[in-house]
Amino acid sequence: MQADWEIKSRSHHCSRTGKEFVEGDSFYTLLFRDGDAYRREDLSEESWLVRNDNIQPFSFWKSTYEPPPPPPPEALQKNDAEALLRHLIAQGDMRYDKTIYILALMLERKRQLRGIASEDAMTLVYEHPKTGETFIFRNPNLSLDQIPAVQKEVSDLLNHSLGGGPAATAEAASVSQEVAAEPATVEPTPP
Repeated sequence: MQADWEIKSRSHHCSRTGKEFVEGDSFYTLLFRDGDAYRREDLSEESWLVRNDNIQPFSFWKSTYEPPPPPPPEALQKNDAEALLRHLIAQGDMRYDKTIYILALMLERKRQLRGIASEDAMTLVYEHPKTGETFIFRNPNLSLDQIPAVQKEVSDLLNHSLGGGPAATAEAASVSQEVAAEPATVEPTPP
């Protein structure tokens, strides 16, 4: 049996006829073993009734179709540190390493991210408890003399890019003061 599982989403149309499902339609999901892997088929009720009974699925169930939710808005439309963190990580620009670090600390403090212990001191790992996403980035090893400049950069980005206002500035300052009071390398809290 295959050790690595692949998560497959439900289809938005019948696997046999290609007809699109409409909200409220009943459909059947069938799982078949194909060698070491699994194959998923979603069938309309009509296709279910005329299927070949000689080919037995590994498992099957009946569901009611619900259309997928609308796509999430652009990351920078959200007025928060998480949106900015995601945006900066996606850019992959190393000049924002220190800013990313401070944003991650802000989100950890708000319990929106959880630090995960890492054996590699140069790598920081955070998990988003609600989504299960993992954020991995380089430890910038901030020195005390770098903190005021990073604090200003975080505040500016939150204020100008996202309209964060005075609260964002105060929070960035608060987190930066905590970093200044701690050792140069802040260890994530264990899960």
